[in-house]
Amino acid sequence: MTTDPTPTPVLLVDDHELIRAGLATAFSLDPTTEVVDQAGSVAQALSLFEQHQPKVVVTDLQLPDGTGLDIVRAVRKQAPDTGLVVLTMHSGDEQIFAAMEAGASAFVGKDAPSTEVVKAAKHAAVSPRTFLCASLSAAMIRRMSGETSRLSDREQEVLVLLADGLGAGQIASRLYMSESTAKSHIARIYQKLGATNRAQALVTAMRSGLLSTMNPSII
Repeated sequence: MTTDPTPTPVLLVDDHELIRAGLATAFSLDPTTEVVDQAGSVAQALSLFEQHQPKVVVTDLQLPDGTGLDIVRAVRKQAPDTGLVVLTMHSGDEQIFAAMEAGASAFVGKDAPSTEVVKAAKHAAVSPRTFLCASLSAAMIRRMSGETSRLSDREQEVLVLLADGLGAGQIASRLYMSESTAKSHIARIYQKLGATNRAQALVTAMRSGLLSTMNPSII
């Protein structure tokens, strides 16, 4: 005679309560999983992980006191068999490879159905050291063929000035170009880094090694 397996305990991490609530509802519909707690920051997540020792952690990439990759690295070092799922609104190649290199088990865009998040968490529970990502193959092809998100020399110059806090007009003046050209470079940088604003672009650039310093007042 067999008995029903114990549901897989899951910790949810996102600084938006509505997103956490939506994910919790999606997990509640699957009898094989159970949300044991929710966190809104890196510090809270690590504290709750110590308390509950969940089998899976599902975390947003951008958090108020760091990134989901900080959680991934810390948990992976402490508990190698824990499943780690990274969620993000910005699923560019740099974010995918950064999550994979940090030790994540899966990477899911927030535009995906909530059922995909549950599916990724279930995969992470049984295969925590593999990496599940729908866009990985395409990202690998782009990397191998040279179609990466690496910045051109001029874009790198613009990025450094963005990190210094300069606006498009100031950058244009500094680099002897029109303001429209500066704006085009900035837009291209955002696209390559999978960002929608300066702060996100600079955080990604720092994490990817494209920047060593930045004006702390920007973030």
